[in-house]
Amino acid sequence: MRLLYSLMWWLALPLVLGRLWWRGRAEPGYRAHLGERLGFYGRDADKRPAIMVHAVSVGETRAAEPLVEALLAAYPDHRILLTHMTPTGRATGRALFGKHGARVVQSYLPYDTGFMVGRFLRHFAPRACILMETEVWPNLIHACARHKVPVALVNARLSERSLRRGQGLGGLMMDAARAIPLVAAQTELDAARIASLGAPNVEVTGSIKFDVVPPEAALQTGAMLRAHFADRPVLLCASTREGEETQILDAFKTMDRPAGMLLLLVPRHPQRFDEVARMAVERGLSLARRSSLPERVDADVLLGDSMGEMFAYYAACDCAFIGGSLMPLGGQNLIEACALARPVLVGAHTFNFLQATEEAVAAGGALRVADAGALMREAARLLRDDDARAAMGARALAFAAHHRGATARTVELLQRFIA
Repeated sequence: MRLLYSLMWWLALPLVLGRLWWRGRAEPGYRAHLGERLGFYGRDADKRPAIMVHAVSVGETRAAEPLVEALLAAYPDHRILLTHMTPTGRATGRALFGKHGARVVQSYLPYDTGFMVGRFLRHFAPRACILMETEVWPNLIHACARHKVPVALVNARLSERSLRRGQGLGGLMMDAARAIPLVAAQTELDAARIASLGAPNVEVTGSIKFDVVPPEAALQTGAMLRAHFADRPVLLCASTREGEETQILDAFKTMDRPAGMLLLLVPRHPQRFDEVARMAVERGLSLARRSSLPERVDADVLLGDSMGEMFAYYAACDCAFIGGSLMPLGGQNLIEACALARPVLVGAHTFNFLQATEEAVAAGGALRVADAGALMREAARLLRDDDARAAMGARALAFAAHHRGATARTVELLQRFIA
């Protein structure tokens, strides 16, 4: 199965590279560092041992922040090799860890062929390969075993849908799972699903995302944004996905709005910023953009067309809806909003973050809504009721605080594992 998988990668490679170049029209970062994606690197003069942490995109990179900081402290003679698959993930890593200079080196993880990942491992010679959340790459794991590089999957999660998909791939994913000597799972359900694929050593450590601390600079940016909103009540719709913005904008246009209500709309993917801006204008809604922020935001909709500012957006809003959940896309992480004591609204589809969402709802810090109309009705209720909003935000903060500590538990496992 793995040989067939490798052959399919080689056959698909021209299409993959073509798509990469095509996406580079809107996001030039996709055309940068192309050699790294194929396993080619310049000379590396830094001979310090490296610990590899793979964080595919923005969410995983932000989630990895407490782990990377803890590893830097625990291994002062090592550097962290932080790998990504997207330019937005790489930019997020640069923003988070640039202060560490050469102690954190970034690279794209090459495409998952034996030749490319072999060159990658020979070049960087990592002491350990730490994969974040769901990143199981069969050839990378096989090559790590061949080069005697131990592999750990941390902050691991696996939805029921992903489990069925993995089982449908037959021996490919099961062989890969059996070759991972350590898995640190977010929840008991995640652990059981991963173990069912054959992983030999699965521990439950909780979600590292609860340990992410809002940066002071982000809080200051949030306060700055809030000053531009004056005293307007603000609903943030964060990390929205294709198909959701039309529902949200239609419901917002027709709702009975609290006086002065502002919709702060932040699409998950930057290549869709202009498209979402057009959607708002086509519906007769006045629009402002974060990238050209007016002194006073009087528009109906503010488009959050910036990267790496989600904490600032949470700090600037009164309540937050977490995108990817109105449609069957699995939802996004609600922990950051809870950590800033914001009442959270989510749709029906949160299978990627099921346990965290269910526990937040049970704690009274989050509320499910059936559709965009219900989202706007609940948001209006909260924006009109200061006491209810404050109480729900306090429960969200208590929920987030209760679950902290996963980073320390994960690092304790990794220290034994790396040694």
